[in-house]
Amino acid sequence: MASRMHAQGKLDRVVEIIGESLDSEVCSIYLLREGMLELYATQGLNKSAVHVTRMAIGEGLTGTLVQNVETLNLAEAKAHPDFQYRPETGEDKFHSFAGVPIVYRERAVGALNVQHVEPRRYEDVEIEALQTTAMVLSELIANAGLIDEEETGGLSESLTGMQTVAGLALVKGLGSGHAVFHQPRITIDQVMAEDIEAERQRVYRAFDKMREQIDNMASQAEFGVGGEHEEVLKTYKMFAYDEGWSRRINEAIDSGLTAEAAIERVQQRTRMRMREIDDPLLMDRMHDLEDLANRLLRIVSGQLGTAASQGLRRDTILLAKNLGPAELLEYDKRRLKGVILEEGSLTAHVVIVARAMGVPVLGRARGIRGLVREGDEILLDADHATATIRPTAQVGVAFDDRFARSREKQAAYASLRDVEPFTRCGTRIQVMLNAGLRDDMSALAMTGADGVGLFRTEFQFLVSATLPQRDRQTRLYRDVLDAAGEKPVIFRTVDIGGDKAVPYLRDEVAEFDENPAMGWRALRLALEREGLLKVQARALLEASAGRQLYVMFPMVSEPWEFDAAKQVFEDQLSYLKTRKKILPESIRYGAMLEVPALAEVLDDLLPRLSFLSIGTNDLTQFLLAADRANPKLAERYDWLSHSILRFLRRIQLATVGYDVDLGVCGEMGGRRLDALALLGIGYRRLSITPAAIGPIKELVRKVDLKEISEAMNTWLADPSLNLRAELESWARERDIDID
Repeated sequence: MASRMHAQGKLDRVVEIIGESLDSEVCSIYLLREGMLELYATQGLNKSAVHVTRMAIGEGLTGTLVQNVETLNLAEAKAHPDFQYRPETGEDKFHSFAGVPIVYRERAVGALNVQHVEPRRYEDVEIEALQTTAMVLSELIANAGLIDEEETGGLSESLTGMQTVAGLALVKGLGSGHAVFHQPRITIDQVMAEDIEAERQRVYRAFDKMREQIDNMASQAEFGVGGEHEEVLKTYKMFAYDEGWSRRINEAIDSGLTAEAAIERVQQRTRMRMREIDDPLLMDRMHDLEDLANRLLRIVSGQLGTAASQGLRRDTILLAKNLGPAELLEYDKRRLKGVILEEGSLTAHVVIVARAMGVPVLGRARGIRGLVREGDEILLDADHATATIRPTAQVGVAFDDRFARSREKQAAYASLRDVEPFTRCGTRIQVMLNAGLRDDMSALAMTGADGVGLFRTEFQFLVSATLPQRDRQTRLYRDVLDAAGEKPVIFRTVDIGGDKAVPYLRDEVAEFDENPAMGWRALRLALEREGLLKVQARALLEASAGRQLYVMFPMVSEPWEFDAAKQVFEDQLSYLKTRKKILPESIRYGAMLEVPALAEVLDDLLPRLSFLSIGTNDLTQFLLAADRANPKLAERYDWLSHSILRFLRRIQLATVGYDVDLGVCGEMGGRRLDALALLGIGYRRLSITPAAIGPIKELVRKVDLKEISEAMNTWLADPSLNLRAELESWARERDIDID
């Protein structure tokens, strides 16, 4: 690289050296030129193909790894679905393939590939050598002007009008403000180190400063003591002190890289490793590590200015590729009106913190950073999972009107806080809320809900890096009961596994679960790992000392499962009696009906139950064989289908004559039209999200149960009817708002 040879000659020599070092018959470099990937240098393929073979991004193995910015390591290249054969290269005799992207300023600008006649996967140390070499090459290639120039600012001049972007609602709500980019891009100007020991000392100092920042943030969180956000920060802090991470950065410096390049090099490797793991929870933890790596990179490079350090001067919508929980805490929540992420997921740590801050968040907004200029006005509608960039005056006025109506409605619903939900015919309906965080309990007082109909205990397990100890569980459950006062709280035992994977059980769960929703999860997992359920039972019993305890078991499919789970609690109760512990005043045991098979044996189970809750989310997808996470099946996943409502009515009728409290806990009960149908088929307890409490209370007060029951019986008798349309028409005639 230091020679005076021209760039083509240097790359020709580089592919020879790499091929010899890795004992590979082929080494090739592809570069992005005029929007296409062009074969620029090769050792082992036909030389006549150089500057002739070209492919689009996303085309073939090389185009795929550049598009995804990921490493490929294949023993048999032809077995990959994206493999394409280019006859002019003469590559038909080569079986193995490994390729890494050449990345410059966060952009994949080419690929470095090796191939071998014999099928074999390349060793990790060989892949790491390729990645380090690609990082060094990126500087040479860019300085030599061999790749396409990036558009100035990454934004086309034509993108000046209004744009609407769809995403995934992570924290619902409305917000408007001016676009602020969370993080300016850090450019690594020097890749090769002149003094390795000096680079090492720079990294040591940066680690010390970063850890000090994290410690300060953890002690200054604004939400009080003991919230789930505190558990998030503890896990996050654990990453900051991870010795393995700092050791890998030191090893990269030993290979001759600067401190900045070493941090980026290790992070590239982490990203590429994590892309190979199909585990949403581990992906979220990787985002926490990405947040820390970015922080460390800013410190070591002296480029410390994020938008948070500059301070927000006006109402702001924050934009980022991803965001860590500690970084969100740096922002002034009085000015922060919303967050839009290009990535993000419902289980990410930052979502838990944002919910505690009351900040709406839109995730999976692909490419939004390329559509927005700093300071652009943005209207964020996380209720409908959209964001409007540079809105027209007309759109802005409509949004403001909706915002105002939303505030008026919220004020009207808030006025119902102390109003008991009686129907027009005088029947009292129980309206309870669903919760899963200690911070959610404040909604009880704000909404006037009758209690917590579903407390999802698994949230504590999902935000912890290790299995939560009994004392931590006990403290959480006691705090929840204290916050509830005299109101009941139904604790659902832990529902992890399946799509709610936790790192400390990941290998056991992932080994067999091709269909996680119907796999080893919830009560099935808890009964097999009895120690987990024993610890939770003890924690709940001790936290409920002197009070009434409501326990609900999830995903019960046969009566013996309920009996086995209940016995775990009874055994722990007997143990506490021998220790002279204060016991719960009474214990009421219940089950969730999510597995359709349980409906066929209710006559056997009901005599042993105090209450039964219908989990409409899972039950519906099982009954309709329609994955609720699949957008193509959205129309099939219909709570107002005749089959679902007939099934729910059959369950209601099966409980008549038993001393069992029947209710629904799921999103269905929080939608006004669907709740109207539930009232019509006999349900008198609904457990729903806090935001739905006010709207459902208002609905209840407008309904005559005899009238809606007769109508539902008529409609369910005729499956040819469009039941949704009939119900909407019925509600409109009686001035019942169904929106």
